[in-house]
Amino acid sequence: MGTSGVIFLSSGLFLGWSLGANDAANIFGTAVSTRMVKFVTAGIVCSIFITLGAVISGVGAAYTLGSLGAINAIGGAFVTTFAAAFTVYSIIRFGLPVSVSQAVVGAIIGWNLFTDSVTDVNSIVRIASTWVACPLLSGTFAAILYVVFKYLLSFVKVHLLYRDACTRIAMILTGAFGAYSLGANNMANVVGVFVPVAPFSDISLGGFHISAVQQLFFVGSLATAVGVFTYSYKVMGTVGKGLMPLSPFAAWVVVLAQSLVLFIFASEGLEYFLASHNLPVIPLVPVSATQAVVGAVIGIGLCKGAAKSIKWSVVVRIMCGWVITPVIAALICFFALFFMQNVFSQRVYVPKTYLMSDKVFDRVVEEGFSAGKLSTLKGERFGSGVEFIHAVESRVGKLTSEQQQLLLNTAENVRIVIDPDRIENLDTDLFSSDELAQIKELSGQRFNYRWELQKALVKVSPDWQYRPATILNKQYNKMLSQKLTVIENNFVVRSDRKKTNCPVD
Repeated sequence: MGTSGVIFLSSGLFLGWSLGANDAANIFGTAVSTRMVKFVTAGIVCSIFITLGAVISGVGAAYTLGSLGAINAIGGAFVTTFAAAFTVYSIIRFGLPVSVSQAVVGAIIGWNLFTDSVTDVNSIVRIASTWVACPLLSGTFAAILYVVFKYLLSFVKVHLLYRDACTRIAMILTGAFGAYSLGANNMANVVGVFVPVAPFSDISLGGFHISAVQQLFFVGSLATAVGVFTYSYKVMGTVGKGLMPLSPFAAWVVVLAQSLVLFIFASEGLEYFLASHNLPVIPLVPVSATQAVVGAVIGIGLCKGAAKSIKWSVVVRIMCGWVITPVIAALICFFALFFMQNVFSQRVYVPKTYLMSDKVFDRVVEEGFSAGKLSTLKGERFGSGVEFIHAVESRVGKLTSEQQQLLLNTAENVRIVIDPDRIENLDTDLFSSDELAQIKELSGQRFNYRWELQKALVKVSPDWQYRPATILNKQYNKMLSQKLTVIENNFVVRSDRKKTNCPVD
């Protein structure tokens, strides 16, 4: 990646800075505001464990490119991350905690609107519902934990200084875990989209191997650490004491409740463990750390019967910030994409085409769509997802979000050529030697749809077939999807590559 690539990467670093400036408040805000942990100590612990989480555990999500996975051009990735980062920065200037994920979701919606791409309405509804459920769940957890631990501590007779020392240590340990999780779960959203053009080379030092992706995540985590030290103190004050006064014990309960909510409702490992032992499964819900900690503070206030001590005006300001964050991010992204494309002449997206070929027609009919109503679309090509869906709905009526995604995934026309010279580019840490050999068996073959590639791989080995959609198979199917995406991206023939004559169907 050249100078222009470094410039594009800067928006990811800006988003990393915003993440540190905002989300450190969720981890150590209550501890710092109660003076149980010094800001410098909190900053050092937070920075170290964010970096460790990003480098050790964050790389696994790199190939999915986090929440920005649908964006298919480096210019669009730059604008989208910049819009999200600028939105977060603007709101935290007022000292308000804001959800980075909300800003990213809003920016992606702006990108979809600009590129005439279809937005998965069901996904947006599910995500938006968590913005309401998360603070309620966190508040409930905090209230229960506060009552339980306060009852247990009533039987423990220790000196006040010793209790404060234990509380301080508990805050630091809990904050370290929260910081590690923050780095592991969010760094892919910050710089993951830049993985294909990482400006680094693999490094081997003795017995240690540091990949280019790990170096990229390390740089992103450094930007987050800078955000922790340079701008997080003001937001910590809002979270820690702006809502209501907290005792050291209550402050620790807030951090613990937030960590538990994030773990329980975002842990695929826990979901698999419960399902494999025939226990009731807790549904996975993507939750916001910002909303979790605010809900926990309010929950403790209500539990203590101190509702009057809660500064409801601050709560209203925070909630208003949550509402306007995705809207502002979407608007900034939309207009910034216009300027990037028309003023600076940069590619912000790779156009997609959708073709209702005979193969696609037969496949969608097998899925239950009306052959008679769709027959008039056979042979037609569409320049955007929105145009294609509108054409189908004009024949068959309103489609569900699942039906829309099925049609889009089936009809998207791509050119994939299994070039044997590019097989060596595939990550040997992701693919086994047997899988690489199976891909090599397709050398020279060409495909016009992604599902055709998978169908060919299944003929070589049944291991490339998705398993039934159960919780126990969820990890397997997710890994398979990740591998197929990497293969497609490696062999797809884009307009900026050398032209390859591929048959249309």
